[in-house]
Amino acid sequence: MDAQLLAFVAVAAGMVALPGADFTVVVRNALASRRAGLATALGVVGGLVVHTALAAAGLAAVLVTVPVLFRSLQLLGGTYVLYLGISGLCAMRRRARRATAGAGTEAEDEAEDRTQPGLGRALRQGFLTNALNPKAPVLFLSLLPQFVPDGEPPLPRTVLLASVVVLLGLLWFPAVALLVDRLGRWLRRPRTTRAIEGGSGTALTALGLVLVTGPLLR
Repeated sequence: MDAQLLAFVAVAAGMVALPGADFTVVVRNALASRRAGLATALGVVGGLVVHTALAAAGLAAVLVTVPVLFRSLQLLGGTYVLYLGISGLCAMRRRARRATAGAGTEAEDEAEDRTQPGLGRALRQGFLTNALNPKAPVLFLSLLPQFVPDGEPPLPRTVLLASVVVLLGLLWFPAVALLVDRLGRWLRRPRTTRAIEGGSGTALTALGLVLVTGPLLR
């Protein structure tokens, strides 16, 4: 393994592990169940596959250089992340009301059940959270070319680097889901669950607002 590839693995590992919307959604769904957490993690990896494939094919360059397309993705992604954040905050408020009342009404129980993601929904949430991230094309386009040695054909090397990112995601996000499930007895205590839902909801809402209201990233 050459020095440039080793350096890329280190940089990519930090990039994948950096807490953000992907991490927050995986943790939140893993609190519901281990299977939901793992499904969300696989969805996030699916989004990474899309971004790395676009970067390898050079299509991401088109997205970045066409302001209307980029801003559209920025608004769409921000709106979706904002929706996830507000949903988390609403779930926290429902739990708080039920804890205060001592028991929930039938309507509240049904509403709470709808917040528990099924496997398909969890997979979709993970995929959309990552795939609609407008910063990812910029990141991959600026990062991958720096680790292609001079004189080497760019496509094979770019595909290799993209595969490294996907592999790291496949290791990291399921590990996060499994760790959350492992700590489930403590994390699923009502007070702790409300705190995590409130924190994740606030973080996602803030991220969504930044994407929706922020200036066009270039």
